[in-house]
Amino acid sequence: MHTPVLAEEVFEALDFKAGEIFVDATVGSAGHSASVAERTQGAVRIIGLDADSAALERAGERLRLTAVSFHLVNENFRHFGRALDSLGVSRVNKVLFDLGMSSDQLEKSGRGFSFERDEPLLMTYAASPGPADLTAEKLLATMSEEALTDALFAYGDERYARRIARAIVERRRRSPLRTTFDLVRVVRGAVPLSYERGRIHFATRTFQALRVTVNDEFRALADGLKSAFKRLTPRGRLAVIAFHSGEDRIVKNTFRQWSKAGLAHLVTKKPIGPREDELLQNRRARSAKLRVIEKK
Repeated sequence: MHTPVLAEEVFEALDFKAGEIFVDATVGSAGHSASVAERTQGAVRIIGLDADSAALERAGERLRLTAVSFHLVNENFRHFGRALDSLGVSRVNKVLFDLGMSSDQLEKSGRGFSFERDEPLLMTYAASPGPADLTAEKLLATMSEEALTDALFAYGDERYARRIARAIVERRRRSPLRTTFDLVRVVRGAVPLSYERGRIHFATRTFQALRVTVNDEFRALADGLKSAFKRLTPRGRLAVIAFHSGEDRIVKNTFRQWSKAGLAHLVTKKPIGPREDELLQNRRARSAKLRVIEKK
């Protein structure tokens, strides 16, 4: 079962009151939502959004074990307002964006999010991508070397972006990259041996960058934050857990703009990170940063 990151910190920062509406904009397997349901003893109403229909099925199974009233919507958080409109909801009190990949998505999706399993290179949150949907396989087959370099550097902070992009282009001239292991082999051949033996897996940043590109995640985040803030009630709170420096930069700058404009105040002046005991139990929490803002 997926373990939510910074669950206690999120609960304390959002400061729930009975009768409030909480939107889990990245409900996933309902780790945070189930935690909120249990801690409030079902006293809040939960709306869960996710672009992954398989995740919503898992969320429903988990939330039905609690006493909470909930609604789940198969929608990307960039369409936050549209999702609320579909339920006839105009305003909400608390919102959470957890931008991390769930363990279920990494281990069970079959869509190529993990470099540890040989799966089709999809990397899309759509459970059943159609011919018109962008996938990592299509992206790797069509992007120029320059565009690949830019994506790997901007979205993955990959220091060997140029070498990896060049290796991808050279490989696809011989045969297309179709599976995750195809890509792992290309990355391994492009980076120094010392990098291969580094603290994190040598393909981590490449996979991250491709996933972000396929799903247009940075622009979706900017759109989703604006839409969610618009729907918050006065004194409503918005919390975001980011794992990538680019995501956290978007959140930090957006929150700062709202604060300077007098629209909100920062609940967290600096991001909150995981406690030592959480790090010992969940290594995926190591890069998590929680920021919270309250609407005036």
